[in-house]
Amino acid sequence: MENQLVELCLQTASESRDSIEKWRRQRRTLERLPSQLADSLLRRLISRRILFPSLLELFKHSVEELDLRGESSFDAEWIAYIGAFRYLRSLNLSDCRRLTTSALWPIAGLESLRELDLSRCSKVTDAGIRHLLTITTLAKLCISETGVSANGVMLLSSLRNLSVLDLGGLPVTDLALSSLQVLTKLQYLDLWGSKITDKGAAFLQMFPKLSFLNLAWTNVTKLPNLSSLECLNMSNCTINTLLEGDNNKAPLTKLIVSGATFGDEFEAFHYIETTFLTFLDVSNSSLHKFYFLSHLNALEHLDLSRSMIGDDSLKLIACFGVNLKYLNLSHTRVSSAGVETLTGHAPNLEFLSVSHTSVDDVAISYMSMMPSVKVIDLSNTNIKGVIHQLGPESDPVLSLSALQSLQHLGRLNLVDTQVTEAALYPLKNFQELRELSLKSVSLTDISFNFTSSMPKLTNLSIRDGVLTNSGLNSYKPPSTLRMMDLRGCWLLTEDAISSFCKTHPHIEVRHELVHIFPSKQIVSKSASSSRSTLKASQAKQKQEVPVLPCFLDQRLKYSREELLALQYSSVSRAPPHDKDVVLPNTQSD
Repeated sequence: MENQLVELCLQTASESRDSIEKWRRQRRTLERLPSQLADSLLRRLISRRILFPSLLELFKHSVEELDLRGESSFDAEWIAYIGAFRYLRSLNLSDCRRLTTSALWPIAGLESLRELDLSRCSKVTDAGIRHLLTITTLAKLCISETGVSANGVMLLSSLRNLSVLDLGGLPVTDLALSSLQVLTKLQYLDLWGSKITDKGAAFLQMFPKLSFLNLAWTNVTKLPNLSSLECLNMSNCTINTLLEGDNNKAPLTKLIVSGATFGDEFEAFHYIETTFLTFLDVSNSSLHKFYFLSHLNALEHLDLSRSMIGDDSLKLIACFGVNLKYLNLSHTRVSSAGVETLTGHAPNLEFLSVSHTSVDDVAISYMSMMPSVKVIDLSNTNIKGVIHQLGPESDPVLSLSALQSLQHLGRLNLVDTQVTEAALYPLKNFQELRELSLKSVSLTDISFNFTSSMPKLTNLSIRDGVLTNSGLNSYKPPSTLRMMDLRGCWLLTEDAISSFCKTHPHIEVRHELVHIFPSKQIVSKSASSSRSTLKASQAKQKQEVPVLPCFLDQRLKYSREELLALQYSSVSRAPPHDKDVVLPNTQSD
């Protein structure tokens, strides 16, 4: 009851500008609000765009956390009021493009401030850093992609309590990094895109508590052993050796080397303590040999997308697959034979992507033997949904039916596959599926029928399909559905989509003509409908005929130009001569 009452009070206080003015008269009440309630109220005022600078004065004795990231109206006036916040511990001003160096002066008086984020405030320069030097309590400072130079970075050496420092995108030199050696409490250091070289990397050993390090897009090729390092990012670097040294090996648990170029692959991974490593991202890297994988027994997350890995190397993954939960093989040379290699060796795998590979329907039967899988991405593969048995009288098998045994499968991506509409019939029995993505010019109104019986479906994407207004209006979505992506379904009209959303106001619909949110706000991308639109809609409705699940939609035999002509014509046209069409038997037992 108490929580409900608090929630009601917060809603009332942040309902509108009028309600704010009523509360503003009770100044003493607002000033004495507990910090957690004041923080919550202020966040609501910000999210509803009804906060203005002078109103900040009412929170100066209560608010401890203030997040104004991305506020386009933020300027020196706001800072003037924030400078009076006596108990402010955390201030986020990232992406406030109008924030200038001179505007930072009032912050210098915030004696309780421990966290400050100025990321991507490009007008903040070295002079702004000088304003911050008086805040000796700062433990976290983020100034990535600002106007601060290497000289400005050197000024930070006086902030001895810093444990988190984000200098991403700044021209930090080896000399500037050496000046920061006095920051012995530093645990998190981000230097992506800096001018650090191998010489500067040697200074990193002077930070005894460093656990996170980002050197992506730098010229560092040899990284010395850092005995406390747990997370390392060296994406898009040329790497010769990592963490070289034999004593007190770093307890590295997360390694990201996406897009990296390797000299000697054996040397690069030779010094890494493999017993701790649980997260590895080598996507889009130059790796050709993957022998090091056989030693990674603790690995849970492995991203090999856009790498040179093939079916033979998947045998190495099978050696440690018992702990693997995430595996990304998209844009690789892996085929169904490689997926077979993993069968029985990845009992805890939850995410599997073979997108943009040569995998076909045979692989689906192997995936069905991965009992814990929750997400399968088969987009842009050779999946057809049908396996033709040997023998002239054998009925084709719908391959997707094998996935019915996966009790935890919540997301399935079949975008840009060769799956026919009839092959989607097994989807009716997917009781745990929450997200389904389809994209094909062969999809018709029948696709809706397969999803109506999914009790937990929240997100449905049917793109580029030949869906009609009558099919959309007759669709009975699951009660759980919250989002429909119908982009590319060019036969649908704005009026039909709006009518559907009025009937189902809780569903967000995305389409080129209109984007309708659950709040019933409509963002139209076309001119307002006129009398001609109404006539075209009426003409089209006359031509639409209910389609039975056992027949192929005859609209597929028309070209796009012919369908458009039909859409705006009131004269019925005879369909072309039928061709023999053979569909798999979709009758249930």
